[in-house]
Amino acid sequence: MSAYPARAVIDLDAIRGNAAELAARAAPAAVMAVVKADGYGHGLVPSARAALAGGATWLGVAQLEEALALRSAGIDAPILTWLYAPGAPLDQVVAAGIDVSVAAGWALLEVLDAARAVGRTARIHIKVDTGLGRSGVMPRELGPLLDAALGAQAEGLCSVVGVWSHLAWADAPDHPTVLGQIGVFDEAVALAERKGARLEVRHLANSAATLTNPSMRYDLVRPGLAVFGLSPVPQIGGPAAFGLTPAMRLEADLAVVKSVEAGQGVSYAHVYTTPAATVLGVVPIGYADGVPRHASGTADRWGGPVQVGGRRLGVAGRVCMDQFVLDLGHEADEVAGDRVVLFGSGADGEPTAEDWAQAAGTISYEIVTRIGSRVPRVYVGSAGDRPVTAR
Repeated sequence: MSAYPARAVIDLDAIRGNAAELAARAAPAAVMAVVKADGYGHGLVPSARAALAGGATWLGVAQLEEALALRSAGIDAPILTWLYAPGAPLDQVVAAGIDVSVAAGWALLEVLDAARAVGRTARIHIKVDTGLGRSGVMPRELGPLLDAALGAQAEGLCSVVGVWSHLAWADAPDHPTVLGQIGVFDEAVALAERKGARLEVRHLANSAATLTNPSMRYDLVRPGLAVFGLSPVPQIGGPAAFGLTPAMRLEADLAVVKSVEAGQGVSYAHVYTTPAATVLGVVPIGYADGVPRHASGTADRWGGPVQVGGRRLGVAGRVCMDQFVLDLGHEADEVAGDRVVLFGSGADGEPTAEDWAQAAGTISYEIVTRIGSRVPRVYVGSAGDRPVTAR
């Protein structure tokens, strides 16, 4: 048992259920569960297994090491990885049968070198920049890249199995950029097919598009946040509106409980001072663990919300590296060791990751992915054991 006074409790049944819901919504398109960033903070391998058990048939990760870790764990489902710089160990990736994104000419050359080195055909997905202005080949440069890739395919070095892109404004489904990017994407797919590519998958939709725009599902959707039960479009609806259940509960144990007088400054710089005699509680988890410092509390407003003793309170004073403080009130009867819930599903009245996002001026993606590695992950439920065969 860990001695750490905080933990992230991960409900694998919730991840399975969310994947099943997304698979039902996306059908007949397949689901690629994006489990990058250590499964959005939930744990890479357990999250991947739970998502596959729920009905996802692909996995997606940004970094090559994440893809290799999934293979090392015995997961043989199709995996796509997409973010790397020159000199990356693409030979290991190709040898492991992992699909690789190609977003530039140099990347294609290095993938082909890797294929030659290991004697295995590389499976590639051409990424097109349809308007995000981030990774991806520009449409005007797509033709020559396709020619080079398809020429290498004729030599048996690679197989062009997919074309894909990423949306700039998917969380605003009616934004004009969404339709604009669909048009550019369709043109890119048509060009690839005219040049002779026999694509297995075309994919554009992330979580937000999967939930709000059926026209973007194509052959494959790539939900990430939604797999973990959080809404990418909170202004439209929370998780329940889409049949999702948040999978992470972050909790800690009170370390110190003590009575203080009115006028007691609390935490660094005394941005909060007790207005009356009260009881303070020290929660032993801080910004080194992922609790956002921007969610500190002041004399004018509570900071990030918590639930303790059935009550909703907020951070009092600055969030520190390893701890923060609560003003429990003068009638508090909590003692050291009592549980504090920072966020969870909301089913029991506890705050949610979205509540913390609002308090910190950010998005729920950041709240869950920033939970530090020193916080133990405690798994409940079952990841299941449904075999999936790599292509």
